[in-house]
Amino acid sequence: MGSLPPSLDLPTPPLKKPSHQHIPETALLNLFKSQQEHLNYFFQNLNLSQTLSFTETLLNSRGTIFFSGVGKSGFVAHKISQTLVSLGIRSSFLSPLDALHGDIGALSSADVLVLFSKSGSTEELLRLVPCARSKGAYLIAVTSVSNNALANACDMNVHLPLQRELCPFDLAPVTSTAIQMVFGDTVAIALMGARNLTKEQYAANHPAGRIGKSLIFKVKDVMKKQDELPICKEGDLIMDQLVELTSKGCGCLLVVDEEYHLLGTFTDGDLRRTLKASGEGIFKLTVGEMCNRKPRTIGPDAMAVEAMQRMESPPSPVQFLPVIDHQNILIGIVTLHGLVSAGL
Repeated sequence: MGSLPPSLDLPTPPLKKPSHQHIPETALLNLFKSQQEHLNYFFQNLNLSQTLSFTETLLNSRGTIFFSGVGKSGFVAHKISQTLVSLGIRSSFLSPLDALHGDIGALSSADVLVLFSKSGSTEELLRLVPCARSKGAYLIAVTSVSNNALANACDMNVHLPLQRELCPFDLAPVTSTAIQMVFGDTVAIALMGARNLTKEQYAANHPAGRIGKSLIFKVKDVMKKQDELPICKEGDLIMDQLVELTSKGCGCLLVVDEEYHLLGTFTDGDLRRTLKASGEGIFKLTVGEMCNRKPRTIGPDAMAVEAMQRMESPPSPVQFLPVIDHQNILIGIVTLHGLVSAGL
């Protein structure tokens, strides 16, 4: 038998460069204009009476507001449910498939079930309706096709006017899902207003996000304290305090008296300026002679976001704020690095 030639001898096919495709700017602009026109059609033809009845039904619900849908409408339903949860409203997404395999057990007679469907003929939702009705839930269809089966089977229907899909074949659900999202989120904000939700209540539902942290965290929650503080006395020599100045990661010294009253601050910037101006004379200078006797300060119960604003305020930004109580006793320090690390 003849031997096969080594694979290394096979010729390497030339690499094909990806073809550069181009979208005319006018074509893209026309698509956005068309979508705007379709959305305007929705706003101009939305039945406000239906929408008000829908919103008040959700507002007065004694149980959980469930949302359901299939495909893209399902994604929208899930998102709107999450929005309501973030506002402190009991809500959940109910998969129509999982509902028929046990999850419908979560439904009760106190609950509302909102079914999103463009056509109102989605088979999975139509199968879900009699099962949900047997649990006593109040059923609402949100559809865009008139006189559809789902609307006729539910207790309430909200019609979302749809001129057409942006898709050139009027098939891909892009405009219909856009108006579903606009409708659901606008209703959610209406519920937020009707329930008089405060900033603090909203923040309590978002403790890990920047919004929540800015409304929840106080200076005392993010400040350094006790052994973390770079403390010195005004009679201490500057050169004797270099380790304290650099080791605590605050970029400064906090000058206090015997009762821990704050007398001033001495920064690493002050050190450079003093060294430049005094030369070898710095070895004889005390911290008290060169410290800033009127530093910016803040109280422990101030909001952490206020501390950041105070640091950035004129005449020039600073990197830290000593934290004092009402008797000017030093209890901590808040740094810009600490605030950023906390997510503010």
